[in-house]
Amino acid sequence: KMRYETFDSEVHDVLKVAKLVYDVDFRTFDMLFKNPDDAVKAIANDLRRNEIEYCFKVIFDDNDEMVGILKMYSADTHHKFHFKSIKLIIVDILDHFVLCDIKKGDLYLSEIAIDENQRSKGYGTKVIKDVIDYARKNGYKRVILDADFRNPKAKALYERLGFKVFNKKSFLKRGMYNMELVISEN
Repeated sequence: KMRYETFDSEVHDVLKVAKLVYDVDFRTFDMLFKNPDDAVKAIANDLRRNEIEYCFKVIFDDNDEMVGILKMYSADTHHKFHFKSIKLIIVDILDHFVLCDIKKGDLYLSEIAIDENQRSKGYGTKVIKDVIDYARKNGYKRVILDADFRNPKAKALYERLGFKVFNKKSFLKRGMYNMELVISEN
């Protein structure tokens, strides 16, 4: 059994959450920051400073241990621009060229990260199944997400859960499979 809590920088371990955010896109962060610690600090500062306007959940196991994070949004709740460090703005710009285009009726799973000590225990699969159930119950037409060209394990997991590639995007040295799971044609 897992529990999802809305991220709150006053309650949750911001550095651990920042490390999980870093893990999702470490290649891009490593390109822009001197080392991982600098990237994690910048992400943590951004998390402390800004009100999150989309669904950002911290995931706990039944022992109350933080096992991961989940970010998702729809066309209606897409996150808004806010002031952040120039390097984090560059990450957002680079993302713009490779990530899924979100349409009305889509639920976009923008980030899922499971703590490296908790991987291979089924948490990732469970989170994605929970997102699919949430989408079905809330009338979304499809769940969309991105799989990095350099992460075949993630792509294989998404395919096992029924996702199919509907587009491929690349920019500079980054590339993503834009993937979808169609829930309803209506």
